[in-house]
This record gives sequence, structure tokens and C-alpha cells, in this order.
Amino acid sequence: MARRGTPGRGKGKGADGDARAKGRQERPGSGRGAGRGGREAVSRPVGGGVAELRPDRERPHGWTLLLDGAPQSHVDLDDPAHLSFAYQRRLGHIIDLAAPPLQPLHVLHLGGGAFTLARYTAATRPRSTQQIVEIDAPLTQFVRDHLPLDPQARVRVRTADAREGLGRFPDGWADLVIADVFSGARTPAHLTSAEFLGEVRRVLKPEGRYAANLADGPPLAHLRGQVATAAAVFPELALAADPVVWRGRRFGNAVLLASALPLPVAEFTRRVASDPHPGRVEHGRALGDFTGGATVVTDAAAKPSPAPPPSVFENP
Repeated sequence: MARRGTPGRGKGKGADGDARAKGRQERPGSGRGAGRGGREAVSRPVGGGVAELRPDRERPHGWTLLLDGAPQSHVDLDDPAHLSFAYQRRLGHIIDLAAPPLQPLHVLHLGGGAFTLARYTAATRPRSTQQIVEIDAPLTQFVRDHLPLDPQARVRVRTADAREGLGRFPDGWADLVIADVFSGARTPAHLTSAEFLGEVRRVLKPEGRYAANLADGPPLAHLRGQVATAAAVFPELALAADPVVWRGRRFGNAVLLASALPLPVAEFTRRVASDPHPGRVEHGRALGDFTGGATVVTDAAAKPSPAPPPSVFENP
């Protein structure tokens, strides 16, 4: 969740329609917080800023994790298969389509947050083996204290920088690698390069898949560069985003899916289009055209993703 060896500030991951629909997010300590059943928001300084868990007024055991006031993820302890944010639902579709239903997976999560997707995988694919790499140890402890993992879930959390942690995994270990890493609301530069994606491919099984939560705004130069870079490492790609993001009308999330083997594009497209906040999936020639001749990002030239504008987490 940070640059090499340095804890980052608030991630701001949920910059899509769902995060916006939740309205203006108050800063921790603002006094608002009593949720359903009298639950109160809780906060604590962590490596990446100030973490807050805010009760969901619609779900008795639902909580939203924020870092420095920016929404990160949502967890429902009663229903870990519920995914509230649009980008997390799209990653959930990728988990669903990674193998036949209920088949256990080996999943590597780069970035921990509230462990939402690890909880989802454990609930929908029991006996899966999962590893989370999260640099912010105080954040991990904060989440464990207030949103404990199911003790039956086979989830291990490692404290390390995402790329350094990735390098410790053996060749061909993972069915799925999910990257959801932000520092100061930006993807760190060293997680945007072809060299990084080469390490991802090394850790994946031959049929394995890579999924990443990306964020960008007009003119989408970062997103185009990330697609071009992924295409240099993986022959099969698909990208899901809100139509307004595709049209370059606002900053938002896009979920990249990549593999060495053909992807279930038709079913992924159908599921994304059926979401409460429908998205659009591009692949093949159309996705190649989208890159517009963007160059492949290398370690030597890598830059963090652009910072979101302050209005991303406010009501229009």
C-alpha cells in the first residue's frame, strides 16, 4: 500500500459510482457516527494516516473503512459475499469466473484494506488458500481488532511492500493475483511497470489470472499506459469501467483482467453490465485501439497514477 518500504497515506480506492453515491465523507473525529443499533464509528492512527470504520446504516453488521476520510472498502460481517463498491463487485466477478463454483483457489492479494475480497473468496470458495500482502501493519491490526476474520478461513496476512512480498512467492503458486494498492490515493510507481507485471506472471499458474484496481481521469493517459504495459506481458486482456470513465468525463476506477489464456469475456461483460452501477467491458482490438499508441511503462520511467481531484468523494 505504499512506495518501497514507506507506508502511504489514504488510498481513496472507491472512486467509482458507489463511493460517490455514499455522499460527502466526513473526516475522522467530526462527531458523526452513531449507526444502526447505536453503533459508533471508531478510528485510529495507522501507517497510512487515520483509519476509520464507519457503521453502515442499512446493514446491522456492515462497516465502511476510510483512510483520511476517503472510502476504501465495505465489509458486512453477516454476509461477506456482499460487495458494496462497484470496483469490488467487478473483482468479485473475476473471482467467480476464475474456476467452477466452489472450487478452492490459491489467491494472492496485493493490498489488504479491510480484507473484503479475501472474505468474499473464503465465503464463496471454502478451503481456498489466500495470502494478503499489506505494508501497513497498524491498519491490519485495526481491521483485525474490529472486523475479525473467520478463524476457519485459510487467510494469512504478511506485512511487506507489495512488490517485495510478491518476489517471495514461488513460481506458479497463484490461480489469481489481485492488486489493489494505493499510496496517497495513487498507485505507487513501482507497481505500474512491465517488470512488476513480469513478476506477477511468474507467480501465476499457466492458466492463472491477474486483476488490478486502477484509477484515472481525463485524458486517461495513465490507464492507456497500463493497458499497453499489460499487453506486453499478457496476451489476453479485458478492462471494465463505468461509461463516464470510458468517455473521459470524470475520474474513476477501472478493473483490468489479464491472462496468458483466453478469458471469459462474454460472461464477464454480462455480469458487469448487470451491476447496480452498470459498467462496460472492452477487449481485443477495441481495447488495443483504446491505448492510442501508449508506450510500455518500465521501472526506469514509471510514475505513480494521477491523484484524484478533491471532488471525487463529494456529492455533485
